[in-house]
Amino acid sequence: MGLSKRVISRLKASCVLASLALVPQVWAADAVPPAPAGSDWRYYGSDAASTKYSPLSQINKDNVKNLKIAWRWKSENFGPRPEFNMEETPLMVDGVLYFLAGTRRNAVAVDAATGETLWTYRLDEGRRGQLAPRLNHRGVAFWTDGQGAKRILYITPAYQLVALDAATGRPVDGFGEKGIVDLYKDFDQPEPENGRIGSSSPPIVVGDVVVVGAALESIPRSKENVKSYVRGYNVRTGKREWIFHTIPQKGEFGYDTWKDGSAEYTGNAGVWTTMSADPELGYVYLPIETPTNDYSGITRPGDNLFSESLVCLDAKTGKRVWHFQMVHHGIWDYDAPYPPILLDIKQNGKIVKAAALVTKQAFVYTFDRVTGKPIWPIRERKVPKSKIPGEITSPTQPYPSLPAPFDEQNFSVENLIDFTPELRKQALEMIKDYDLGGIFTPPTLPGDGKKGLLKLPSSTGGANWQGGAADPETGILYVASGTNVGGPIPVVHPGEKVQYEKTDAITPPGDTEPRFWGPQGLPLVRPPYGRITAIDMNTGQHKWMIANSDTPDWIKNHPALKGVNIPRTGSYEHSGIMVTKTLLFTGEGAGLYAAPSFNGGNKLRAHDKATGEIIHTFELPANQTGIPMTYAVNGKQFIVVAVGARGKPGELVALTAE
Repeated sequence: MGLSKRVISRLKASCVLASLALVPQVWAADAVPPAPAGSDWRYYGSDAASTKYSPLSQINKDNVKNLKIAWRWKSENFGPRPEFNMEETPLMVDGVLYFLAGTRRNAVAVDAATGETLWTYRLDEGRRGQLAPRLNHRGVAFWTDGQGAKRILYITPAYQLVALDAATGRPVDGFGEKGIVDLYKDFDQPEPENGRIGSSSPPIVVGDVVVVGAALESIPRSKENVKSYVRGYNVRTGKREWIFHTIPQKGEFGYDTWKDGSAEYTGNAGVWTTMSADPELGYVYLPIETPTNDYSGITRPGDNLFSESLVCLDAKTGKRVWHFQMVHHGIWDYDAPYPPILLDIKQNGKIVKAAALVTKQAFVYTFDRVTGKPIWPIRERKVPKSKIPGEITSPTQPYPSLPAPFDEQNFSVENLIDFTPELRKQALEMIKDYDLGGIFTPPTLPGDGKKGLLKLPSSTGGANWQGGAADPETGILYVASGTNVGGPIPVVHPGEKVQYEKTDAITPPGDTEPRFWGPQGLPLVRPPYGRITAIDMNTGQHKWMIANSDTPDWIKNHPALKGVNIPRTGSYEHSGIMVTKTLLFTGEGAGLYAAPSFNGGNKLRAHDKATGEIIHTFELPANQTGIPMTYAVNGKQFIVVAVGARGKPGELVALTAE
């Protein structure tokens, strides 16, 4: 941060502090009353439990139709090029929003009532920053000692942990080196090369410990990669307090689940998404990803703990309390994309502290978050063996008995598009040269007349990083999911290296992964293509399911469907969800590059929580790209959501209802 920026930051901070000093200490008769309980949004998911719930009710079913834009904050000048996919959810603390913006990941503080920028901070990371594997980001973390000290913590593109004074935006003296901890160091492994490791999600603060995860290259160059260990740092000093080896070292629990010494060189197995915590218990919950490689485990035989597991740690010491592995020897990129949602549920007349983990497989794995014991039985079931030479898959995988899956888990002729007999016939012709399968069907090599595997769900879900939300007052879990055929990505294994080949799948221009589309460019499967599902976590039973959006125009107006009555299909995207005391809010297009380029939309919807009925639809300036959040300041409730689109730089939009 240059000298001029420091001066500007100090001047802005002085103005902020001066204005705060003018706030009257005694409320006049006509003054704004104190903020209601739950006015802040202090974590990425509203609270440490990741519920994305707010008890605010000023915006309700009676006045939500009056939603209007209060202010807009634009990010287009924050970086060498505009950021179109702003996957940001701000925090709001004491009347100030904190978030990251731009492709260089600037930290920003904004007046929550007006949208006025109060301060900005950016760390110049030079070449190291330019090579960062993850430029997108989702937010920051907040800490206070309760006695006036307040800090904003975030992870830079080049994987450094920064602590800023929340009032001024200046790095905190005494934290690391001039407010910065280099996360390449003190990592229990050789220092990584630039561009091999970074982070796209905020850390989480539990007490006086800030817990840090990591995100790596999408496709590692070989069987070797950086190990994504999870670390806890003292939030006051930046000193490393502990490290948890997500790939165990020799002599540690779980090391024997990596055969042939594969724990020595295999990497990944990190926490790329956000984390949850129970501050009362002092526990932090880690949803751990797939190890190197996402679609092949030939070079890492065994079950591979703690990959694709939920691990509960003591946040103060980093000691493992309990764990559960959702996928043994993962070769499907089925890592948990969202942290467990912590809520108290009723079981046999008793209140149980639960943790509900939504997954790409469309399962909800539910545990007692104190002990790790499943709330409902989770049974190991036999699954198909891999036919790829050298790939030794697990003979069984864990299936929850409740709740029922919230999306499709198998692809067969029964799933094919059936709008007209001709389209179905064409779809049958398209799939005849492919293997078909479900959640634990192993990838296949081309051969025997087959071109690869088509399966449901795809590696992007089911659920994805948008996750779900929960109402702690009722115990209802709301999950966003998508239905899209995954693949075909046949695996090629040339000796020590693991590579991937794209086949002749139809890939819409601008998309980032192959997607198999059906006849005449329509989806291969029948709708709904995106869903919102409500699940009563007290009973494990589904309450309702709706399509997440209207039928997209490119389907509705397709020449092959002229005169055909098309149901409300939804679209393949993972809606950003937020729940309040009175309403459920869902948006279209959460994450531009997690959906086909021509999918998505700019609608934010308010639903009846009990039925899913749409109460009001609001048109945003662009597609929703982040998760909505809400807060109250000066007696007024706001809803803020990040939006963007191709050609429309990312921005925050604040809504009120008067």
